[in-house]
Amino acid sequence: MDASAGLWGLFASAFVSATLAPGGSEAVLAYLVHTGYAQPTELVAVASVGNTLGAMTTWGMGWLWARRRPLEVEAIENPRQRRAVASLKRWGNGLLLISWIPVLGDGFCFAAGWLRLSLVLSVVYIAIGKALRYAVVAWLAG
Repeated sequence: MDASAGLWGLFASAFVSATLAPGGSEAVLAYLVHTGYAQPTELVAVASVGNTLGAMTTWGMGWLWARRRPLEVEAIENPRQRRAVASLKRWGNGLLLISWIPVLGDGFCFAAGWLRLSLVLSVVYIAIGKALRYAVVAWLAG
């Protein structure tokens, strides 16, 4: 397999995994690390960038949603979504460090955009959390 094809595949998998669509980028990363496809640091960087950009796409969807539906936490019918928004209002951008958690993290990213949390701080916290998660996956697979 062409080296760039595998990296683009990892990037795409990581991007999709961070949006509201399901994905399994950790398995792709672990496989590529285990087979020695590329340097683990390169693979972690590609996965982290793809996953962070996917999360920021979800953040942007929340930001756009806020234009149509201004924030009314009390109007949120789903209790899990209501708790996610309330947690973000309480803890702020720092909570995005755990945006790597499947399903829950996607909700945090969407809610952060909806709440209009700082774009720069959102990117920083999301990127740190995702990079740490991928570093652990690569270390375990190596």
